[in-house]
Amino acid sequence: MTAVTLTPTSIRPVRAGWFTQTGQVLRRWLLSTWRQVWGPVMSLVQPIIWILLFGAVFSSLGALPQFGGEGYIDYLVPGILMMTVLYSGAWAGTGFIDDINSGVMDQYLTSPLSRTAIISGQLAQQLIVNLAQSVVVLGIGWLAGARYPGGIGGMLVALVVATILATIFCCSSSAVALTARSQIALISLSQLIVLPATFLSTAMMPADLMPDWVQNVSRWNPMTWAVELGRGGLTGTYPESDWWQATGLVVLAGLAFFWAVRSIRAYQRSV
Repeated sequence: MTAVTLTPTSIRPVRAGWFTQTGQVLRRWLLSTWRQVWGPVMSLVQPIIWILLFGAVFSSLGALPQFGGEGYIDYLVPGILMMTVLYSGAWAGTGFIDDINSGVMDQYLTSPLSRTAIISGQLAQQLIVNLAQSVVVLGIGWLAGARYPGGIGGMLVALVVATILATIFCCSSSAVALTARSQIALISLSQLIVLPATFLSTAMMPADLMPDWVQNVSRWNPMTWAVELGRGGLTGTYPESDWWQATGLVVLAGLAFFWAVRSIRAYQRSV
C-alpha cells in the first residue's frame, strides 16, 4: 500500500457560503439589538407623539375636500409610518462607526467574509427592526382611530413599501458612515436630509394645499412616492402613477446597496 502524503498546499480551507456568512453577521447584529432593545423601543415614542399630537391638533383639516372626506388621522398614519423608517434608517450607519472605533471592522475585513455579506447582514437586522416598528405604528394608528379599508393586503403593501424605503436610507447611511467615519458627520448629514425629506413630501399635507414650489419638489421626493404608495395600500385606492413610483424606489434601493458595498471596499483600501 502506498502512503499518501498531504502537503500544506494541498489542504484548502473550507469557506462558508454567502448565505451562511450573511446569517452569521445578522445573528451578531440581532444579539446586539436584543441586548440594547430599549433603543428600538424608545424610537417608537416619536411616532406615537406625532400620531396623537398632530392627529388631534389638525383633526379639523379632515373636513377639507383635499382629504377625500376621510379623517386627518387616516391621512396621517401612512406618513408617520414612512417617517419612522426614514428616521431609523438614517441612523443605521452608527453601528458601522462603532465597529470602526472598536476594531471590529478590521476583524471583519481581515476575515474571509464577503463584503456584500457584511452589508447585507447589517441591513437585514435593520429591516427586521424597522418591520417590527412599522407594525407597531399601524397598531397605534388603529388605536388612535385610523381605519385601513385596504385590509390585510393593503397593510402588507404598505409594509413592503416601508421596507424598500428603509433599504434606501439604511444603505445610504452605511455608505456615509464608512466614508466619513464620524458620528458627528453622520448625525449632521442625517438631520440635514430627513427633515426636508419629510416636510417636502405629502406625509402630512396633500400636495394641493402646498405652495407651487413645494409641490414641484415633492413630486420627485422618494418620501412622497413611498407615502402615496403606502397610503394607497391602506385605503385600497392606489395612485395612477404607482408603477413608476414603485420602480423608482426599487432602483434607488439597488443603487444605495451598491453604494454601501463600494464604500466598504473603499474603506478597506484606505486602511
